[in-house]
Amino acid sequence: MFLLRILLFLALVLGGVSGFAYLLTRDRRYLRFSWGLLKLMGGIAAVFLALLVLERLVLVV
Repeated sequence: MFLLRILLFLALVLGGVSGFAYLLTRDRRYLRFSWGLLKLMGGIAAVFLALLVLERLVLVV
């Protein structure tokens, strides 16, 4: 759980920095980086939630 909190914090920092860099430079690659980071973190969250549901199912049976 601690590792997931660190990953979430780093993703938020990277997203904020790339958003700020976009505002300063108007270079769209920073927006593409933020979008890719958002998709990656969404995938990690989906896998984590699926593992939690699987754990609940195993504990019930």
